[in-house]
Amino acid sequence: QVQLVESGGGLVQAGGSLRLSCQASGRTFSRYAMGWFRQAPGKEREFVAAIVWSGGNTYYVDSVKGRFTISRDIAKNTVYLQMNSLKPEDTAVYFCAAKRASTGTYYNALNYDSWGQGTQVTVSS
Repeated sequence: QVQLVESGGGLVQAGGSLRLSCQASGRTFSRYAMGWFRQAPGKEREFVAAIVWSGGNTYYVDSVKGRFTISRDIAKNTVYLQMNSLKPEDTAVYFCAAKRASTGTYYNALNYDSWGQGTQVTVSS
């Protein structure tokens, strides 16, 4: 059973940075992709970024390109989301998720079968 545990959220001023971590366990992830999604109050869950575990290809939503970077540490089974130049509109609960790399698009939350509990990111103006 896949387990995902996020950490690194918090309160930061606009323009600041945070790094989220997602510790993954429970299986070998070589055929998986890992994604970050976020959900703000009253809004739908939104794709943020994804990385293919084997090969490291990355994908981003347009609103975070150039500001966020997704990466993984294979030895530590950990995925990171480095968030720079944060804006108040980035405020949300951020979730880590896992899917088989060959199943569906990276942007659709329905294609992910394992989720973490989420970590709150709050950006003050």
